[in-house]
Amino acid sequence: MKTIDRIPTSKIERATKIVQTGAKVGVNYLKYYGDKLSSTEETAREKLNEANASDIYDGLKNLKGSALKVAQMLSMEKNIMPEAYVEKFSLSQFSVPPLSAALVVKTFRKYFGKTPAELFDEFNPEAVHGASIGQVHKARKDGKDLAVKIQYPGVSESISSDLAMVKPMAMKLFNIRGKGSDVYFKEVEEKLLDETNYLLEVEQSLETIKHCSHIPHLRFPNYYRHLSSERFITMDWIEGQHLSEFAANNTDKALANKLGQALWDFYMFQIHHLRKFHADPHPGNFLVSENNELVALDFGCVKSIPDSFYISYFELALPENRNNPEIFATKLYELEILRNDDSDGERVFFTQMFKRLLDLFTQPFQLESFDFSDARFFKRLSEMGTAYSKNTALRNMNGNRGSRHFIYMNRTFFGLFNLLHMLKADSIVINNYLPESQTEKVA
Repeated sequence: MKTIDRIPTSKIERATKIVQTGAKVGVNYLKYYGDKLSSTEETAREKLNEANASDIYDGLKNLKGSALKVAQMLSMEKNIMPEAYVEKFSLSQFSVPPLSAALVVKTFRKYFGKTPAELFDEFNPEAVHGASIGQVHKARKDGKDLAVKIQYPGVSESISSDLAMVKPMAMKLFNIRGKGSDVYFKEVEEKLLDETNYLLEVEQSLETIKHCSHIPHLRFPNYYRHLSSERFITMDWIEGQHLSEFAANNTDKALANKLGQALWDFYMFQIHHLRKFHADPHPGNFLVSENNELVALDFGCVKSIPDSFYISYFELALPENRNNPEIFATKLYELEILRNDDSDGERVFFTQMFKRLLDLFTQPFQLESFDFSDARFFKRLSEMGTAYSKNTALRNMNGNRGSRHFIYMNRTFFGLFNLLHMLKADSIVINNYLPESQTEKVA
C-alpha cells in the first residue's frame, strides 16, 4: 500500500483540504438537481450518494484524525446510512494509507525523544495496520512479541478545528438542524479527545481487563505502562484474524455462536454491571485468536452511562412500558426525545416513530435467545431507517432528538448487532451474562 510522507497538521492546511472536499460535494449537489430532471429521484439520489461518499473519503483519508474517525463511525450505521457511504467509509477501518518508515522514526523522535530502535530489541518500521487515529507496528523486547500503536502527528491538536470544519458538511448530508446540535458534536469531540490520550487508553484497558477477564472465551492483550506514553501504546502481539475476515470464511456454526456469545456477554456485562463500555464495536477492534477465542482491542473510546439515562433507556425495552401511553410519554421526555416546545403534530409524529423503532429494535431482549443471523430482522431495520431518512415530514421538523448519551449507546448496539449478524450467530442467550440466581428471576 502507498505510504504517506507527511500529514497536514496546520489549521490552514487542513481547512484547505476540507474546503476543497466541501466544494466537490457542492458540485455533486448541482449535478444531482440536473439529474433529477432527466431521471428518477431514486437514480439521481444514488448517484449523489456514490459521488459524495467517494469525494469525502478521498478528501479525508490523508488527513487522518477526527475527520476520518467520524467517517469510520458512520460506516457502522448500516441500517441508517445509504449503502454507498457504508461501503466507502468502511475502508477507514482497514485500508488507510500508513505513515512511511521515515515519518514513523521522525514521529518517535519528536514525541518521545528516542527512536524505536532505542526502545525495542526489534521494530518493524512498516505498519501492519493503519486506521484513523493511529497505526500499529510489530516489535520485540525481552523475548516478547509486541504490538506498538503510534498516534499520527497533529491528531490531538486538530480535533476541535476539524470537527468545526466538518460540521456544516455533516449537517447538510444528514439533515441535522443547527438549533440544539452543538451538544451532539461536543459529545463526539470529548470522546475523540479521549481516544488521543493513550495513557488514558492504557488505564481504561487495564480496568476493563480487571473486571471482564472472567467472561468465557474472551481474551485481552497485556498492556505495558513503562513502554507507553500519551502518543504510543505497547501491548502484547496476538496472532489472529480480524473478526470480519474470520466471519467471511468460517463454516463452523458452533464456533460462531461461541464467539458471538462471548461478544454479547462482554457488552452486556459492561453496560449493566460497570455502567461503562467499549464504545467502538467495529470488526477491526476484535480478533479471533489461533485458539478460537475472541480478543478485544482498543479501549480508547469508553463511554460511561449516568444512572438517569440507563434507567429510562432500558425501561423502554419493556413492552408494558411502551404499551402504556402515559409511561411511554414520560420516558420519551426523560430521554429528550420529546421536547416541551414540540407542536402537537411533532409530539404525535415522534411518539409513533419511536414506538415503531423500539418495538423492532428491542426484539432480542424479549426472548431467551435470539438468532442474529436472521436476515429478515436486519432487512426490517434497514427498511425502517431508509423510510425515515426519506420522510419529507421529518425533514421539515426539528429532528435533533434524544439525549447526547444516545450517540454512543445506539452506535454500540447497532455495531454489536451487525457484528453478530456478520458472524451468523443464531443462538445467543440474552441473559447469559447474569449470575444464575438473577437469570432465574429474569426468566
